[in-house]
Amino acid sequence: MAGGMPMPGGWTMSMAWMRMPGQGLPGATAVFLGMWALMMTAMMMPSLVPMLRSYRRTLRGRGEMRLGTLTVLVGAGYFLVWAAVGTAVYPVGVALASVEMRLAGLARLVPLATGVALVLAGVVQLTAWKACRLDGCRNSPACCGPLSPHPLGAVRAGLRAGAQCAVCCAAPMAALVVAGVMDLAVMAGVTAAITLERTAPRALLAARACGVAIVAAGAAVVVRALFPF
Repeated sequence: MAGGMPMPGGWTMSMAWMRMPGQGLPGATAVFLGMWALMMTAMMMPSLVPMLRSYRRTLRGRGEMRLGTLTVLVGAGYFLVWAAVGTAVYPVGVALASVEMRLAGLARLVPLATGVALVLAGVVQLTAWKACRLDGCRNSPACCGPLSPHPLGAVRAGLRAGAQCAVCCAAPMAALVVAGVMDLAVMAGVTAAITLERTAPRALLAARACGVAIVAAGAAVVVRALFPF
């Protein structure tokens, strides 16, 4: 899904929101979700692995023997949540892309709207709400809820962890979607931000530093949109 379509206003629409010639909606959706799943695996694995290790240690301490199976089920539940997020994001992105391709005036406003969205996403990173969500995410395996030695309980633990992670990562993920979903450079930046705020010793400082960086990037986009040169 590299490349894109040049649009009025000097920006490029991601191919993620467009169908290939002869491709139906089900096929396009399947391709997007496949790419989304790969992207989420690459982005979330650095911060997910420490949580899974903590989960395994806790189960081992309770004498549980099926550590591998239960850990895999937790991971499956976790990524199922992110698959659901992608399923919700795709139709919204397609609908907006369709409108932007029909209305040149609206398309010209996209850079400004993108900058504003980035600024708002960065501001969220600086709030007490974000600090509370981050504290819950880093407190594993408590973020998984009550631990169960049963497979269904492991899936539920993964679903709870995934839901908490999705809420905590709402701001950087919003930045990813508006700045260039499937763009490797943007993905790398968001992955680094999420990994730092989950694993750095001073997590809140890392999250706020990322927020400042997102606000600065958004402000630069707004300035370029208002004063093109």
